[in-house]
Amino acid sequence: MNLMSLTAVELGRKIKEKEVSVTEAVTAALDQTEALDKIYHCYVTVDREGALKKAEQVQKAIDEGELTGPLAGVPVAIKDNMCTQGMLTTCSSKILENFYPTYTAEAVLNLEKAGAVMIGKTNMDEFAMGSTTETSAYGVTRNPWNENHVPGGSSGGSCAAVAAEECSYALGSDTGGSIRQPSSFCGVTGIKPTYGTVSRYGLIAYGSSLDQIGPVAKDVTDCAAVLEAIASYDAKDSTSVKREDYNFTKALVDDVKGMKIGIPKSYFGEGLDNEVRNAVLKASKTLEEKGAVVEEFELGLVDYAIPAYYIIASAEASSNLARFDGVKYGFRTKDYDGLHQMYKKTRSEGFGQEVKRRIMLGSFVLSSGYYDAYYLKALRTKALIKREFDKAFEKYDVILGPAAPTTAPEIGKSLSDPIKMYLGDIYTISVNLAGLPGISVPCGTDSKGLPIGLQLIGDSFMEKNIIRAAYSFEQTRSYARCAAALERD
Repeated sequence: MNLMSLTAVELGRKIKEKEVSVTEAVTAALDQTEALDKIYHCYVTVDREGALKKAEQVQKAIDEGELTGPLAGVPVAIKDNMCTQGMLTTCSSKILENFYPTYTAEAVLNLEKAGAVMIGKTNMDEFAMGSTTETSAYGVTRNPWNENHVPGGSSGGSCAAVAAEECSYALGSDTGGSIRQPSSFCGVTGIKPTYGTVSRYGLIAYGSSLDQIGPVAKDVTDCAAVLEAIASYDAKDSTSVKREDYNFTKALVDDVKGMKIGIPKSYFGEGLDNEVRNAVLKASKTLEEKGAVVEEFELGLVDYAIPAYYIIASAEASSNLARFDGVKYGFRTKDYDGLHQMYKKTRSEGFGQEVKRRIMLGSFVLSSGYYDAYYLKALRTKALIKREFDKAFEKYDVILGPAAPTTAPEIGKSLSDPIKMYLGDIYTISVNLAGLPGISVPCGTDSKGLPIGLQLIGDSFMEKNIIRAAYSFEQTRSYARCAAALERD
């Protein structure tokens, strides 16, 4: 039996029933990673020794009845922008090449309380800035479905690791689609929860008003179980929201009768690949056949989402990344004359091209004379986009559309044209601007055999609607494993 072909919940059940030990499960993940990661490069750091030591501790706690949850003993990978005490945390940037945090992110602590065993930190676009995981200072991650294609980004390492079965599930972060788009490209399931549901404490910030941690897994059941484990109110995070109900697994019901699903006409216009369009519309028909009420509608202001997002995200990034200056921690240039030159040289040498581009854009829109013309206007647009979604959710329970306009592009074909790369986020960005929950579920493959993702969007704090719709759709098809995952069977 290949333990890594099981879902996280299935593996957790086998551990609980003593069919498998935690050490066996963790060793299976580490061995799969050792065998495949030289090809796919999903990880920046793998902690074999630490993971096996933790496995023994977790096994003891399970045997003594202290850990009874569905994820106890199951191996997990963490995106490398979440702080982990004593373990290298780089944000895939040279500027943090030697950064060992003194504390652990709240979401990761919540997983540890649930008995999860962290095996390593996954590769990503540098400081989460990118859509392909090609801007990492530590090399490109490859898509396990086709190693000549990107896995998406910025959580490409997490999504590729789940697809290649180098871990049972993973955590990613989503600022403008960074969980949902790579989940679509890698044929896995990923949830971006409502803003404020999962603590951002310990998440190295890119865009503070947009960032949200979420799960990546093989199926909707796993994602719901992981989200249940990581979601909590946290006084250390000023944007954290105290919710009455965190029982997301209750929504795992195969029933969409009477559920109202809206399809924005503007999501299916110019720029959408025909094969993606057909697969997503076919998925909508499946939900309709299961009893959902599906209809098209006009969703306004879609054209303004990308410029508003990149102005706001870059402005927040320029402010957040000012702390990386070579003084307190991280990389510091060797040759400099005076403090000012040390700042300049450290940041010039430590940051990659895409990060510098966004810092410059953000500094520009926040500068005197341009603040009102750009940043303030973008914030007003953000509020208007939220209002459009509020209007839509007065009528619909869920909004359905593609997660990305195409399947995964070939490596090297996106970075040459940054604007084209930015436009690839068209279907995911609005969800972050409005603080809404969204999920990407596999719904087919294109003629090249690359996965296509269906995106379902819910109203604020209505994750249960998108989980129920996604679970119902998922029951109509089996999970498709990629060649990389099948290699060891």
